[in-house]
Amino acid sequence: MPSQRIFAKLIKDDDADLDSVSQDARPYVAGNAVRQMAAQALQSTGDQVVNAKTVLPWLLNALGAPGAFVAFVVPIRESGSMLPQAAWAPWVRRQRVRKWVWVAGSVGQALAAAGLALVAATAEGVLAGIGVLAALAVFALARSLTSIASKDVLGRTVPKGVRGQIKGVTTVAAAVVALTLGLALRIWGGDSVGVGVLAVLFAGAAVAWGIAAAVYATIREPAEDVEPEAEDGPNWAAQAWELWKADAVFRKFVIARALLLVTALSPPFVVGVGLAQGASGLGSLGLFVLAQGVAGIIGGPLFGRLADKSSRRLMIGASLASSAVIVVFLGLVALPATGEAAWLAPATYLLLALVHVGARLARKTYVVDIAEGDQRTQYVAVANTLMGVLLLAAGAITAALAAWGNDYALALLAALGVAGAIVGRSLPEAREA
Repeated sequence: MPSQRIFAKLIKDDDADLDSVSQDARPYVAGNAVRQMAAQALQSTGDQVVNAKTVLPWLLNALGAPGAFVAFVVPIRESGSMLPQAAWAPWVRRQRVRKWVWVAGSVGQALAAAGLALVAATAEGVLAGIGVLAALAVFALARSLTSIASKDVLGRTVPKGVRGQIKGVTTVAAAVVALTLGLALRIWGGDSVGVGVLAVLFAGAAVAWGIAAAVYATIREPAEDVEPEAEDGPNWAAQAWELWKADAVFRKFVIARALLLVTALSPPFVVGVGLAQGASGLGSLGLFVLAQGVAGIIGGPLFGRLADKSSRRLMIGASLASSAVIVVFLGLVALPATGEAAWLAPATYLLLALVHVGARLARKTYVVDIAEGDQRTQYVAVANTLMGVLLLAAGAITAALAAWGNDYALALLAALGVAGAIVGRSLPEAREA
C-alpha cells in the first residue's frame, strides 16, 4: 500500500513497540502515521504565515495599529492556546474518538486565518489592531483543541519508538515551508511586501488548515471506552491541583519543561544584544524565517530519532546546550574582536533555534510516552495550562530584566537552562515511567 511505503521511507520502525497500542489500531499504524504527518505538516504550513513573532507584528505595524496591540500578540498566541486545556480535558475524555476534536480545532484555525486575511485586506489603525487580536484569540482557542487531541490520537494509533520520528518529519516539512517563505520574502518581496500579499498568504493558510482537517478525519482511530461522566466532576481545577500534588513524575516533568523555556525565550534577547552591538541585517523578516527553516531541516530528523531513543536525555541535552550557547554568546559579545561581528547574533539565533527544535520534540515525545489512555489526556491538558501561566510569568520577569539590559535576561535564562538539566536528571526514562 502507498501509505506503508511512505511510512517505511520516512520512519525507522525497528524499535516500534506494538504492544503500546491496542490490537484494533495495529493494522492501520502506517496509514495513520502518514495521515498525521500530512495533517501536521499542513498545519505547520499555516503556522509559518500566522507567526506571532514575525509576520503578525509586521502586519500590525503596516496597518498603522498602535504599538500596544503588538505587545499582546505573543501572549495571546502562546498562553491562549495553553490555558484552556485543563478545562477542555473532562470534555475530551468523554469522547470515544478523539480525532474529531483535532478536526474541530483545525477548522477553527482555518476560520481565524480567513479572518486575518479579511482584516489585512480591509482594515487600518485601531480597527485593524482589534481585528487581528480577535482573530488571534479565536486561533489560539482552536489551537488548544488540536494540541490536546493530537498527542492523544498519536498515542492511540502509533506505537512507542516511532512517535518522535513522526514529529521530526513534520518539523522538517514546516522547515521547508519556512525556507521557501523566507527566500520569497527576501528575494521577491524585500521591504516592499504589502499587506495585500499577506492577505493572500493568510487565505492560503486557511485553505491549508481546511485540507488538514479533511486529512485528519480519515485517521482510523479505535473507539475506546470512556470514564463515567460522574468521575470527571465539575471542578477540573481541583483535579489539576490533585494531579500536581500526587504525581511526582508529572510534577518534575512540568518543572523541567518550564525551565526549558530558555530555548523559546532567549532568541529575541540575542537579537536585541546583537542590535545594540551594531550587528547588521537583523531586522530582516526573511532572515529569521530562513534560520528557523534551517534549524528544522537539520534538527527534525536528528532529534526525532534521539527523542525515540531517550526523550529524557534529549531534554537534558537541550537545557545544557541552550545555556552553553548563551554563555558563549555573552562572552563573545564582551570581547572587542567579536562583539560587533555581523555574524555573531544570527549564528547564535540559528543555534538556539536548533536547540529549541530538540527541546520541543523531547518534551512532546516524553509526555506522550509516560502515560496511557485518559491519563495522557490529563497530563497534556494540565501541563499545557500550567505552562500558559508560567509563560506569562517568565515573560514578565525577563521583560523586566531586559529593561536593564538584554544581557541580564540572557544570564537568567542560561541559569534556568542549567537548572532544567538538573531536574531532568531526576526524571525516569519514558519507557520505564
